[in-house]
Amino acid sequence: MTLCLPLSREMLRDPIDLRVEVPLDFSRAQSLARQKAGELRDEPLLLAWFDRSRGLFSPQLTCCREDKPSWLTYAESRGGDIVISINAEEYVFVFRRS
Repeated sequence: MTLCLPLSREMLRDPIDLRVEVPLDFSRAQSLARQKAGELRDEPLLLAWFDRSRGLFSPQLTCCREDKPSWLTYAESRGGDIVISINAEEYVFVFRRS
């Protein structure tokens, strides 16, 4: 099994950056990401997410590539084309335009 690489900005396709100065938890970050993605497209579908501070991501899959985390590969292979990065990849959400 390949060890997962840590996420780096270079792995993200055209991320949309949000900078939030107030403390965030996952729920609030997800709400902000959904709002931003919704400004770009009606009803975007959340495919994957990453929470750096807690070391969590979804979907939780075994790594299958050597150059990107599994959750990111999953989202991209399913049409993920809206990438929201909050506070320099503290949180990352990948949506597909529905």
